[in-house]
Amino acid sequence: MFENKNWRVVSLITICFGIYFILSVLSFAFGFSWEPFEKVNLITDVFKKNDRESTEAGKLAKSDPKKQNLATDFELYKKPDLITRFYKDQNVNVLPHFSEKLHQIKSTGKGKLRIAYFGDSMIEGDLLTQTLRQLLQKEFGGYGVGFLPVQTNVGSFRKTASIKGSGWKTTNFMDKGAKNMYISGFSFSGLGNSVLTDKSVSSAQTLQKYLLYGNAGGGSINFNGSNVRLNGNSLVNSQLLSSDTLATVNFKSNSAAMPVYGMSFESENGIILDNFSFRGITGIEFKKIDEDFLKAVQNSSQYDLIVMQYGVNLLWKPDTEDFSFYTKNMKPVLEKFNKAFPKTDILLVSSADRAFMYNGTYETATGLPNVLETQAQLAFDYNLAFFNLFETMGGKNSIVGWALQNPPLANKDYIHPNAKGTDVLAQKIYQALIKDYKKYKPTTPTAK
Repeated sequence: MFENKNWRVVSLITICFGIYFILSVLSFAFGFSWEPFEKVNLITDVFKKNDRESTEAGKLAKSDPKKQNLATDFELYKKPDLITRFYKDQNVNVLPHFSEKLHQIKSTGKGKLRIAYFGDSMIEGDLLTQTLRQLLQKEFGGYGVGFLPVQTNVGSFRKTASIKGSGWKTTNFMDKGAKNMYISGFSFSGLGNSVLTDKSVSSAQTLQKYLLYGNAGGGSINFNGSNVRLNGNSLVNSQLLSSDTLATVNFKSNSAAMPVYGMSFESENGIILDNFSFRGITGIEFKKIDEDFLKAVQNSSQYDLIVMQYGVNLLWKPDTEDFSFYTKNMKPVLEKFNKAFPKTDILLVSSADRAFMYNGTYETATGLPNVLETQAQLAFDYNLAFFNLFETMGGKNSIVGWALQNPPLANKDYIHPNAKGTDVLAQKIYQALIKDYKKYKPTTPTAK
C-alpha cells in the first residue's frame, strides 16, 4: 500500500511538470503572458538570462572590438598616417563614438562634439590644435576657441586668444602635494581678475561663454560689470554666463576660496576643441587628478574624443633607452581615464622625432624607437587608438631635415616643430581622422 501511494505522488508530480512545461513553451512561442504564471514559468528565466548575457556581450563587443575576435597586428603601430587599434582589417572604424557624433552633426547640423587635446610644449600657444580645430570646424561646423585658462605665462605668442590675468593664486601639476587641479593642469583661487579674448571668431558670431569652476559654496563673480551668483557644489561646474557677439570678457572673483579653472568660448553647435598644453610633462602627471574629479569633468563638459600627445620629454638624456618606469606610472593613469570616460574615444599620439648630437652630428635619439613601442603597447593593452607621429613626420632624422630645410618646419633645438611644421602635423592628423570617419557605418536609428 505504501509503495502504491508513492507511485501516485510521482505520477502527479510528473503530470504537473509536463503541463507546466507545455504551457511554458506555448507561452514563449505564441507570446502569451500572464504575470502570476510568469513567476512559475519554467523557461522564461533561461531565455531572459540568455538575452541578458547576449546584451552584455553586445555591449562589450561594441566598447571593445577585441571581443569581436578581430585579428590584431601590433606591428601596425609603425605605419605613418594611420589611426589604428591594431586590427588587421583596415576597414574597421576605430573611433566609433567620435565618428558617430561627427555623423550626427554632419547630418543634422545640431549638437556639440567636444575634443580635449592634451600635450606638452609642442602644442603650446595653440600650435597644431588651432589648425586642427579650424579644419574640423570648416568641415563639420562650429566656431570658438574653446577652453582658456584665467591666467597663463605662455600665451604671448598665441594667435587665437588673448589671456590677461592677475591676482590669482595658482596651483599646478608641478607643485608638491598638489591634487585635483583642472585637466589643464592648473587651478586658480583668490580675488583675481581676468580679461579673455577669443581672436578666432568674427564680430558677427554669437559666442556662448561658460565659466568652469569648483564648489561654488554660494560664491559669485563680477562678469562684465555685473555680479553673477554661481550655482553648483560639484568638484567641477559649468555655468553659462552670456550668449552674445562679445568676444572679450572681463571678470573678477568675489570668493577667495572658490576654485576657478577657466572659461570656454564656443558656438551653440559644432566642433569644440580645447587645447590643454603643459610644458615639460609626459602624461604621468595626471596621477594627481583622481577618478571622481575626472568624472566631474566629464559630467560638466562631455568630451567625445580625448587626444594625448606626449613623449619627447621622456627623452631628456641622449642615451636613455629603458622606459619601464613610464609604463609603470602611465598604466594607472590610462586605467583611470578609461573608467572616468567610458563612452569617450581616447587616442594616444606618439612622440614626434627628437635629435641629440652623436659624434658631432644631430641624429634621432637612440631611445626613441623604444618610446614608440612603449606607447603603442600601452594603447594596445588599454584598447586605445594610436597614431605614430614620428613616422608620420618622416621617421628617423626627420626633425633634423625639418629644421634645415628652407623654409624650416622645425626649430634648431631639434625638438619643436615651428608654426609651419605644426600646421603640417595638424593636417596629417585631420586627414587620418577623416579617413577613419569614412569607415564608419551608421547603425543607430538616429544615424540612419
